[in-house]
Amino acid sequence: MAFQRLRLLISLIIVAAVSADRMVLHEQRAAPPAGFTSQGAAPANESITLRVALTSNNVKGLQDKLMSVSTPGGADFRQWLSMEDVKSYVQPSAATTTAFQSFAAANGLNSSVISPNGDWFSITLPISQANSLFAANFEKFTNPNMKTALTRTLSVSLPEELVGHVEVLHPTTAFDGPGTRPRLASGTRSRRAVPPDSCMGPNDTITPACLQTLYGIPTTPATQTNSTLFVTGYTEQWAQRADLVNFLKAFRPDIPPNTTYALETLDGGSDPQQADDFDIVEANLDIQYTVGLATGVPVTFLSVGDDDTEEAFFTQLLDTTTSLAGAANPPTTITTSYGSNEVDFGSSLATKICNGYMALGARGISVLFASGDGGVRGGHDDESQCNNNTFIPVFPSTCPFVTSVGATVNFNPEIAESFSSGGFSNFFPTPSYQSGAVAAYLKSLPSDFPGIFNSSGRGFPDVAFQGSQFAVVFNNKTAGFDGTSCASPGFTSVIALINDRLVADGKPVLGFLNPWLYGNAGALTDITIGHNSGDACGNSTFSGFDASAGWDPLTGLGTPIFDKLLTAAMA
Repeated sequence: MAFQRLRLLISLIIVAAVSADRMVLHEQRAAPPAGFTSQGAAPANESITLRVALTSNNVKGLQDKLMSVSTPGGADFRQWLSMEDVKSYVQPSAATTTAFQSFAAANGLNSSVISPNGDWFSITLPISQANSLFAANFEKFTNPNMKTALTRTLSVSLPEELVGHVEVLHPTTAFDGPGTRPRLASGTRSRRAVPPDSCMGPNDTITPACLQTLYGIPTTPATQTNSTLFVTGYTEQWAQRADLVNFLKAFRPDIPPNTTYALETLDGGSDPQQADDFDIVEANLDIQYTVGLATGVPVTFLSVGDDDTEEAFFTQLLDTTTSLAGAANPPTTITTSYGSNEVDFGSSLATKICNGYMALGARGISVLFASGDGGVRGGHDDESQCNNNTFIPVFPSTCPFVTSVGATVNFNPEIAESFSSGGFSNFFPTPSYQSGAVAAYLKSLPSDFPGIFNSSGRGFPDVAFQGSQFAVVFNNKTAGFDGTSCASPGFTSVIALINDRLVADGKPVLGFLNPWLYGNAGALTDITIGHNSGDACGNSTFSGFDASAGWDPLTGLGTPIFDKLLTAAMA
């Protein structure tokens, strides 16, 4: 009997060893991101829904094609791809789809396709089975700035038969951190030069008239209805139509006050009116400085649902990219004022989302993001969130297929805002379109500059725009707000107006902007003063970056000069 027990034990050990050998580590992190604390194992019988990203059949081909159609001088410059063209690159191979579906069926799992291009599936299973199938250890993690706990694992592996077929399992090692909001301006600031008369808004706030004067943005209405601007609404932020009416009456009296926005929803999104202040400021800012600045351009508020949880932001980004890449008539410009620390996403999820923006760029969509409001500390709100004495980049701004917008303040000259996030990605290498500009900046750094950033990474932001003390109407009140959330809708409005002129002239829209922007740096005002220390994380090594001649990781190439950008676009 004892011998039989021993033989059984040896057999179990052999089976376990074989099973372990068949698992391949997919992604892991040594510890949860700063601010998160484990509360122990997740209940074994609790269900979890995992999104599974299958490997696209030709991502490299899509990237090559995107760079070809977006780089000035090429034979196919701005010959943007159709929905079917993009799908041919993005969809998984038949072998990849079969491998995953066979795995799911063998383990009693129902798999559902959740993306138009067939590269995302969904499975729901008990925590115990997820732990077993993917060599995971799901735990509950809390963050003092979040109301709900996250179910995450610090390590996830793939069965050998899925290696090369599966790119992402989410949620596993990615941690959706607490969101940020534009900040209420701290009173009237002293400015380094007397502003134009049009920039003397209430309590020294910035208004559309100021921005039109500063950057030469025209007030002449757009004429083309098929060149559209989307404003994304995430994390339960809702635009208010009544506030937009009051904003236009106060700050754009030259256009009808009933000028409004269209609404599209995704994942059960909505746009309830008469919401609380906290739930409307971001969306109101974005809508008021697109409708109120991109005169006559059709603006749509894309409200993406989040299942009433604080961990939905990453999936909102995913679903936005997959939905728009498969849309028959996508927008021509998109502005997003949200982001999170790059490290919180993890490499595999960030790469998959970034590839989604690559697909949008190939469709001819200009995708712009606010760079973030934490200086070199990313999205961290206080010193307790700082980690490892390294600069913290912000994603999706670090994605090389989006245009990242930093913030400036003051006039004649403009200077970089200290809160404006910028730096270098730890996931994505320096893209070819900015390699010369980034190399020149790195060469200008002092020899003793601390090596606490990835000098071979994608540099961000790409451009800048005013980002301080924007007058925003919310629930019949008006106040000034700061943030790169002000800058992104402003720069996007410039692009939308240029697109309108291009379409009217029978030309293709700008699409993926970056190769064109870096090739036309003279169409922007170079910002050479400023420092982005953020809150410095209480450490002298977090001294931040300085603005300089040429591209820099505070203001990118600089702020727009409308007429020069339009001339470059028409060339």
